[in-house]
Amino acid sequence: MRILKILILILIIGITSCEESINENSIVDIQLIPKPQKLNLGKGSFIIDKNTTIFCETEFNIASQFLSAFLQNGANLTIETVAKSEATIIIELDITIPEEGYTLDISDKNIIIRASGAGGAFYGIQTLRQLMPPSLERTNSDHNQKITLPQLTISDAPKFKYRGMHLDVGRHFFPKEFIKEYIANLALFKINYFHWHLTEDQGWRIEIKKYPKLTSEAAYRNETLIGHYNDTPQLFDGKKYGGFYTQEDIKEIVSFASKHNVTIIPEIEMPGHAQAAISAYPEFGCTGKQVEVATKWGIFENIYCPKAQTFVFLKDVLLEVMELFPGEYIHIGGDESPKTQWKNCNHCQELIKEHNLVDEDGLQSYFIREMESFVNSKGKKIIGWDEILEGGLAPHATVMSWRGTQGGIEAAKKSHNVIMTPGSHAYFDYYQSENSEEPLAIGGFLPLKKVYSFNPIPEELNSNEAKYILGAQGNVWTEYISTENQAEYMVFPRMLAMSEVVWSGPTKDIETDYPEFLSRLEPFLARLDALNINYANHLYEIEGKVIKKEGKVFYELKTPMQGKEIRYSLSTSEERSYDSPIPLNENTVLKANVYKNGEKVGRPFSETIEFHKAVNGKISINVEPHKTYSTGGKEALINGVQGSNSRYGDKEWLGFWGDDLEITIDLLKETEINSISFRFYNAQGQWIYAPESVSISARLSDVQIWSTTSEIVAKGGEKIINITIPLEKTVSNKVMITIPNYGIIPEGMQGSGNKAWTFIDEIIIK
Repeated sequence: MRILKILILILIIGITSCEESINENSIVDIQLIPKPQKLNLGKGSFIIDKNTTIFCETEFNIASQFLSAFLQNGANLTIETVAKSEATIIIELDITIPEEGYTLDISDKNIIIRASGAGGAFYGIQTLRQLMPPSLERTNSDHNQKITLPQLTISDAPKFKYRGMHLDVGRHFFPKEFIKEYIANLALFKINYFHWHLTEDQGWRIEIKKYPKLTSEAAYRNETLIGHYNDTPQLFDGKKYGGFYTQEDIKEIVSFASKHNVTIIPEIEMPGHAQAAISAYPEFGCTGKQVEVATKWGIFENIYCPKAQTFVFLKDVLLEVMELFPGEYIHIGGDESPKTQWKNCNHCQELIKEHNLVDEDGLQSYFIREMESFVNSKGKKIIGWDEILEGGLAPHATVMSWRGTQGGIEAAKKSHNVIMTPGSHAYFDYYQSENSEEPLAIGGFLPLKKVYSFNPIPEELNSNEAKYILGAQGNVWTEYISTENQAEYMVFPRMLAMSEVVWSGPTKDIETDYPEFLSRLEPFLARLDALNINYANHLYEIEGKVIKKEGKVFYELKTPMQGKEIRYSLSTSEERSYDSPIPLNENTVLKANVYKNGEKVGRPFSETIEFHKAVNGKISINVEPHKTYSTGGKEALINGVQGSNSRYGDKEWLGFWGDDLEITIDLLKETEINSISFRFYNAQGQWIYAPESVSISARLSDVQIWSTTSEIVAKGGEKIINITIPLEKTVSNKVMITIPNYGIIPEGMQGSGNKAWTFIDEIIIK
């Protein structure tokens, strides 16, 4: 696919801080992601050909070698290394440039990249690479190619020190060569940390020579769950599954990463997510009983027991891990650790008394502190998920805030470093489209725009506290990602949006900046094609929304890309071009398609709107839905549109974590009511529980005229709970609804001891 031309007047690379002197009529092939901080475009060009030569300072050899290899592979050009005075490409030292920053100056005579360190020089080369044709990303045998580059100057540096991507290889194993490709792709977008999740309940993936059963036994499970965890009955494939990385594999990958300015952070989970390790060495659990490597997803009660021999084992493991990974961080997990076995363990209870700990959360803090002290003694630092805050934070720990941003806020206020990775904006295992054809995923809904909208620095922090936010990271959990193609599909292009957040900085105006980002992303897809990346293309999908204006109801259609035509039909009508919101006053089936240059692109769109008596009303709720599950806002409950029957993460389902709900629907006029219907999601494997009852009262002129409570019985395996409460004909103008949260998840269930989620869809009043 040929790179599309972009008018530089429109482009301005979305950089409000640029001070460009641009010929408004000039047209150039520039799509840079992430966008640089400053860019000035000249009028001429520079040509790389067989006569091009290069010079670099010794400390920038990796950058120089990368460029030489790229040109040799993609353009069959060999560039000679010469003295600085003779070179046409120069990579030189400038100590005034910020860490990892660079300047790039392309004139008619030469290309000069300046940086204060190897990272900046490498990123200057990545920007230069993106200025070249995408075809160079694949091996090309053509001789004597010429590459024309625009004259420009770029001054660039990252907004955040930590720019990360994660990959879980515990649930599903990915081969060494894919890991290297993954790292190479991170480097292209200036991602500098790879968080490698190496141990899980479902498999141990790293060779530890002192404990060989970790790979001979713990690296393999007997079978794997088929379909979704919430399916009833659960089905399994009956096939042994597993794999691991030898220490030689890891050394090769670490060396490869260092040549791409990527630091690998290994994660060795503790005290939870340890069932695979305990299956090989039961003595490190609390019961001492033999268990199997987990064959399905979720949270398991078999966690490490905080006794002397366990600490010896874990320290031995970390010694070998630290020898393999030269970076400053070791991730020790600390998340989702059920304390049931600790509560029933005499040794654990004695430890709590001996060390004057409050409870089992305090014991986890004791556990983490013990491991942190050891890691610190070896000159390294620990990272843990935000559960390590519970019971008291280890003195020097860095917190990864995943259960929203509150954990990160709390840690930053205590002067601890934080990496923001909330599920609401950073979980790339969530669905990215509401289309029913999307591959099976764990749940949730994280479209590209929401990733792009992320600001890693919460507004609750002042400027002094904000300095503890190191950056952000995208996470890829692989319960439902079993192949390399699927992993790429879930990561791309959402990772590009995250790279722009952490390098260029968060958007200050999403409605202006996001379309500009898409204007660069659309032609940039040609580079992903050349790299043979199986990306998800949702740029031409239609977004539909019920809106209200002046007491009337309309349906609005949008597509992310500007300059595309939408055509739609209503029920049985002919297709027509969309130019303004569509009036609604009855039940409607709406269908639509996107057209580009007269040809259909993207997937067909269809929506069914039930025009019930609350659609034109107003709604209020006593609490806001959780940020992760709030895309549709409170209006989603009375917009006439029902959410998916198979997943709870679309914009029509609203999620509330542990909250009792009080909902008021104002019908705006006296209205005859005959029934009220509700839809609740019930996926207990995901901690989602339908409520046990719903209470309703009707009001007329703010005087209660009746009330009723209806019990809800959720049948086993039933995902969608539909309840309709018939009423005698009642004239009312307000309806009050109370929905108590289920409460604390009981022992023996996934998430036991945690608050349950409530997920509610359309409230239909007839």
